[in-house]
Amino acid sequence: MHELSHDHLRSAFAATPLFDEKTWQLSPEAWPVTAEQLRELEAIGEACLEFHGALEQLYLRSAAGKNLLRNKPLVAPWVAEYLDRGKPADLVRHARDSRNRGALPTVLRPDLLLTDDGFVMTELDSVPGGIGLTAFLNRLYSEAGDIIGAEDAMVRRFYQSLAALAPGVRNPLIALVVSDEAATYRPEMQWLAAQLQLEGKRVFCLEPDDLFPLGSALCFDIEGNPEKIDVIYRFFELFDLANLPTAHYLFESWAAGEVAIAPPMRPFQEEKLTLALFHHHLLRDYWAEALSKRAHKLLKRLIPQSWVMDAVPLPPGAVLDGPQVGGGPISDWHQLAEASQKERNLIIKISGFHESAWGARSVVLGRDCSREEWQNGVEIALQDAPTHLHVLQEYRKPRRVQHRVYQQNGDARAVDGRLRLCPYYLVTDGRAQLSGGLATFCPPDKKIIHGMQDAALLPCRLV
Repeated sequence: MHELSHDHLRSAFAATPLFDEKTWQLSPEAWPVTAEQLRELEAIGEACLEFHGALEQLYLRSAAGKNLLRNKPLVAPWVAEYLDRGKPADLVRHARDSRNRGALPTVLRPDLLLTDDGFVMTELDSVPGGIGLTAFLNRLYSEAGDIIGAEDAMVRRFYQSLAALAPGVRNPLIALVVSDEAATYRPEMQWLAAQLQLEGKRVFCLEPDDLFPLGSALCFDIEGNPEKIDVIYRFFELFDLANLPTAHYLFESWAAGEVAIAPPMRPFQEEKLTLALFHHHLLRDYWAEALSKRAHKLLKRLIPQSWVMDAVPLPPGAVLDGPQVGGGPISDWHQLAEASQKERNLIIKISGFHESAWGARSVVLGRDCSREEWQNGVEIALQDAPTHLHVLQEYRKPRRVQHRVYQQNGDARAVDGRLRLCPYYLVTDGRAQLSGGLATFCPPDKKIIHGMQDAALLPCRLV
């Protein structure tokens, strides 16, 4: 393995800006992943795909009032109510439409923290940013080692996963539609489209206003000529639909069978509270039955204990399935506001379908904030509960690790930090294939790890 020079990296990023006005730290080498970790990452991808299949069955059977288990009664209409809360009725109908049955996200990206006990999965994203960035980093660092996702696996499989949605179409026209809300990520989608165009693929990065209907088809203009779109990859969250003037054309063209949309516009697949449902005591038998033993065991180890903060009053004598406060159980989520700092090893975050549900915008880390900030976070979560549920999750602290990072003078130095690893799984032929990994290496004082100016963003290499 040889290292990439500081000047080489700076030149590469200057020539291909992949994020709008974003910078990060540079490193001479990719993040090292052991063979054992690689095997675990591959197993995590299959488990996440299984989880999504089981989640769809759980949601649809809950919505229909059907039994969830094979040999004993379990009806849980509250699951669908949780997942549909705050969503427009027409979007809920679309999510339940029988023509959507079996439609799962084409890209899966769990957020994995590296702790003293191994990986911990804090979220499972089905509309992830970083696809183009990771593909670019894979290509850039491939000259310096055995990169996971080399040979353009991200680009190739991303295309394959979308082209498969237009069976029988020889060279489908694929539109990567990026909303203004997600405009930060538009450059990486433009880069992805450009790479595929070089291979003769008809892939274009568009804005929502570029779309227009022609009969029941959905089109966009190429040199004055309307071209029919076969597949749309939507890079926007579903709460953003209300801000898109052309959104109703998406539903109409999809209903007419003229266009496929990935990821599917099914909001239950994008709620963070699904990880809390995995731990819900009333659903333990369901997950054990719906998942393979291997996937169930792996997810139980990966997913931190999580709860849905629903402000529903309990009868006298009842207690919540939740964390303890003052050494005992609680019967009202408001009691959480009185938790001691030691008991606040917890994170509050909004579940989804909201502008603050991505990019760590809504995250409140109990042990890292003042008592007033914690109490305010609890109060906001409970006030919002009638329309926007929040999730409470145990905080698993990432362990300190070291990696070499370039300093301002261009010298590389080993520094302490904490790691979030985001593997990207492209779903093709019913399999979740590990196609790359984005490592975010942050200074050790950063409790919430995400892309930031102080972080190094790196691909992964096998060691």
